[in-house]
Amino acid sequence: MMTQFWITTPLEKMTPEQWESLCDGCGKCCLNKIIDDETDELYYTNAACHLLDNDTCGCRRYPNRFTYVPECTSITPENIAELTWLPDSCAYRRLHVGKGLPSWHPLLTGNKEAMHAAGISVQGKTVNEMKVKYLEDCIVLWPMLDVE
Repeated sequence: MMTQFWITTPLEKMTPEQWESLCDGCGKCCLNKIIDDETDELYYTNAACHLLDNDTCGCRRYPNRFTYVPECTSITPENIAELTWLPDSCAYRRLHVGKGLPSWHPLLTGNKEAMHAAGISVQGKTVNEMKVKYLEDCIVLWPMLDVE
């Protein structure tokens, strides 16, 4: 069984491999979001980055994603506090605020199937952003409703 490094290792001390393994691969960070100009309220949409594979919830061009999507955000220990748009289910966010990993997390289950089965991921729930005319028509609540 894998050592539960996330319990004993501070985020800023993790190796790049440990840091990357924290990502559950849910795909929610790849959803387009809208921030209301007047209220600063955050809204998730089901319009996903055109590089997201809707079946695997992975980026089709992950190693080179910034070439294709320059505005893609790299989540790091240095910027995690600023990324308030990450969903509460995100392992990076959870660990940053002192919570543990949820029971469905791939580091605890050994695969992504429990996450998909629990409805945590975006699997089968997104549309390609290139096919969307108005993001406002794509606002959804489910990315925020599935926290353990």
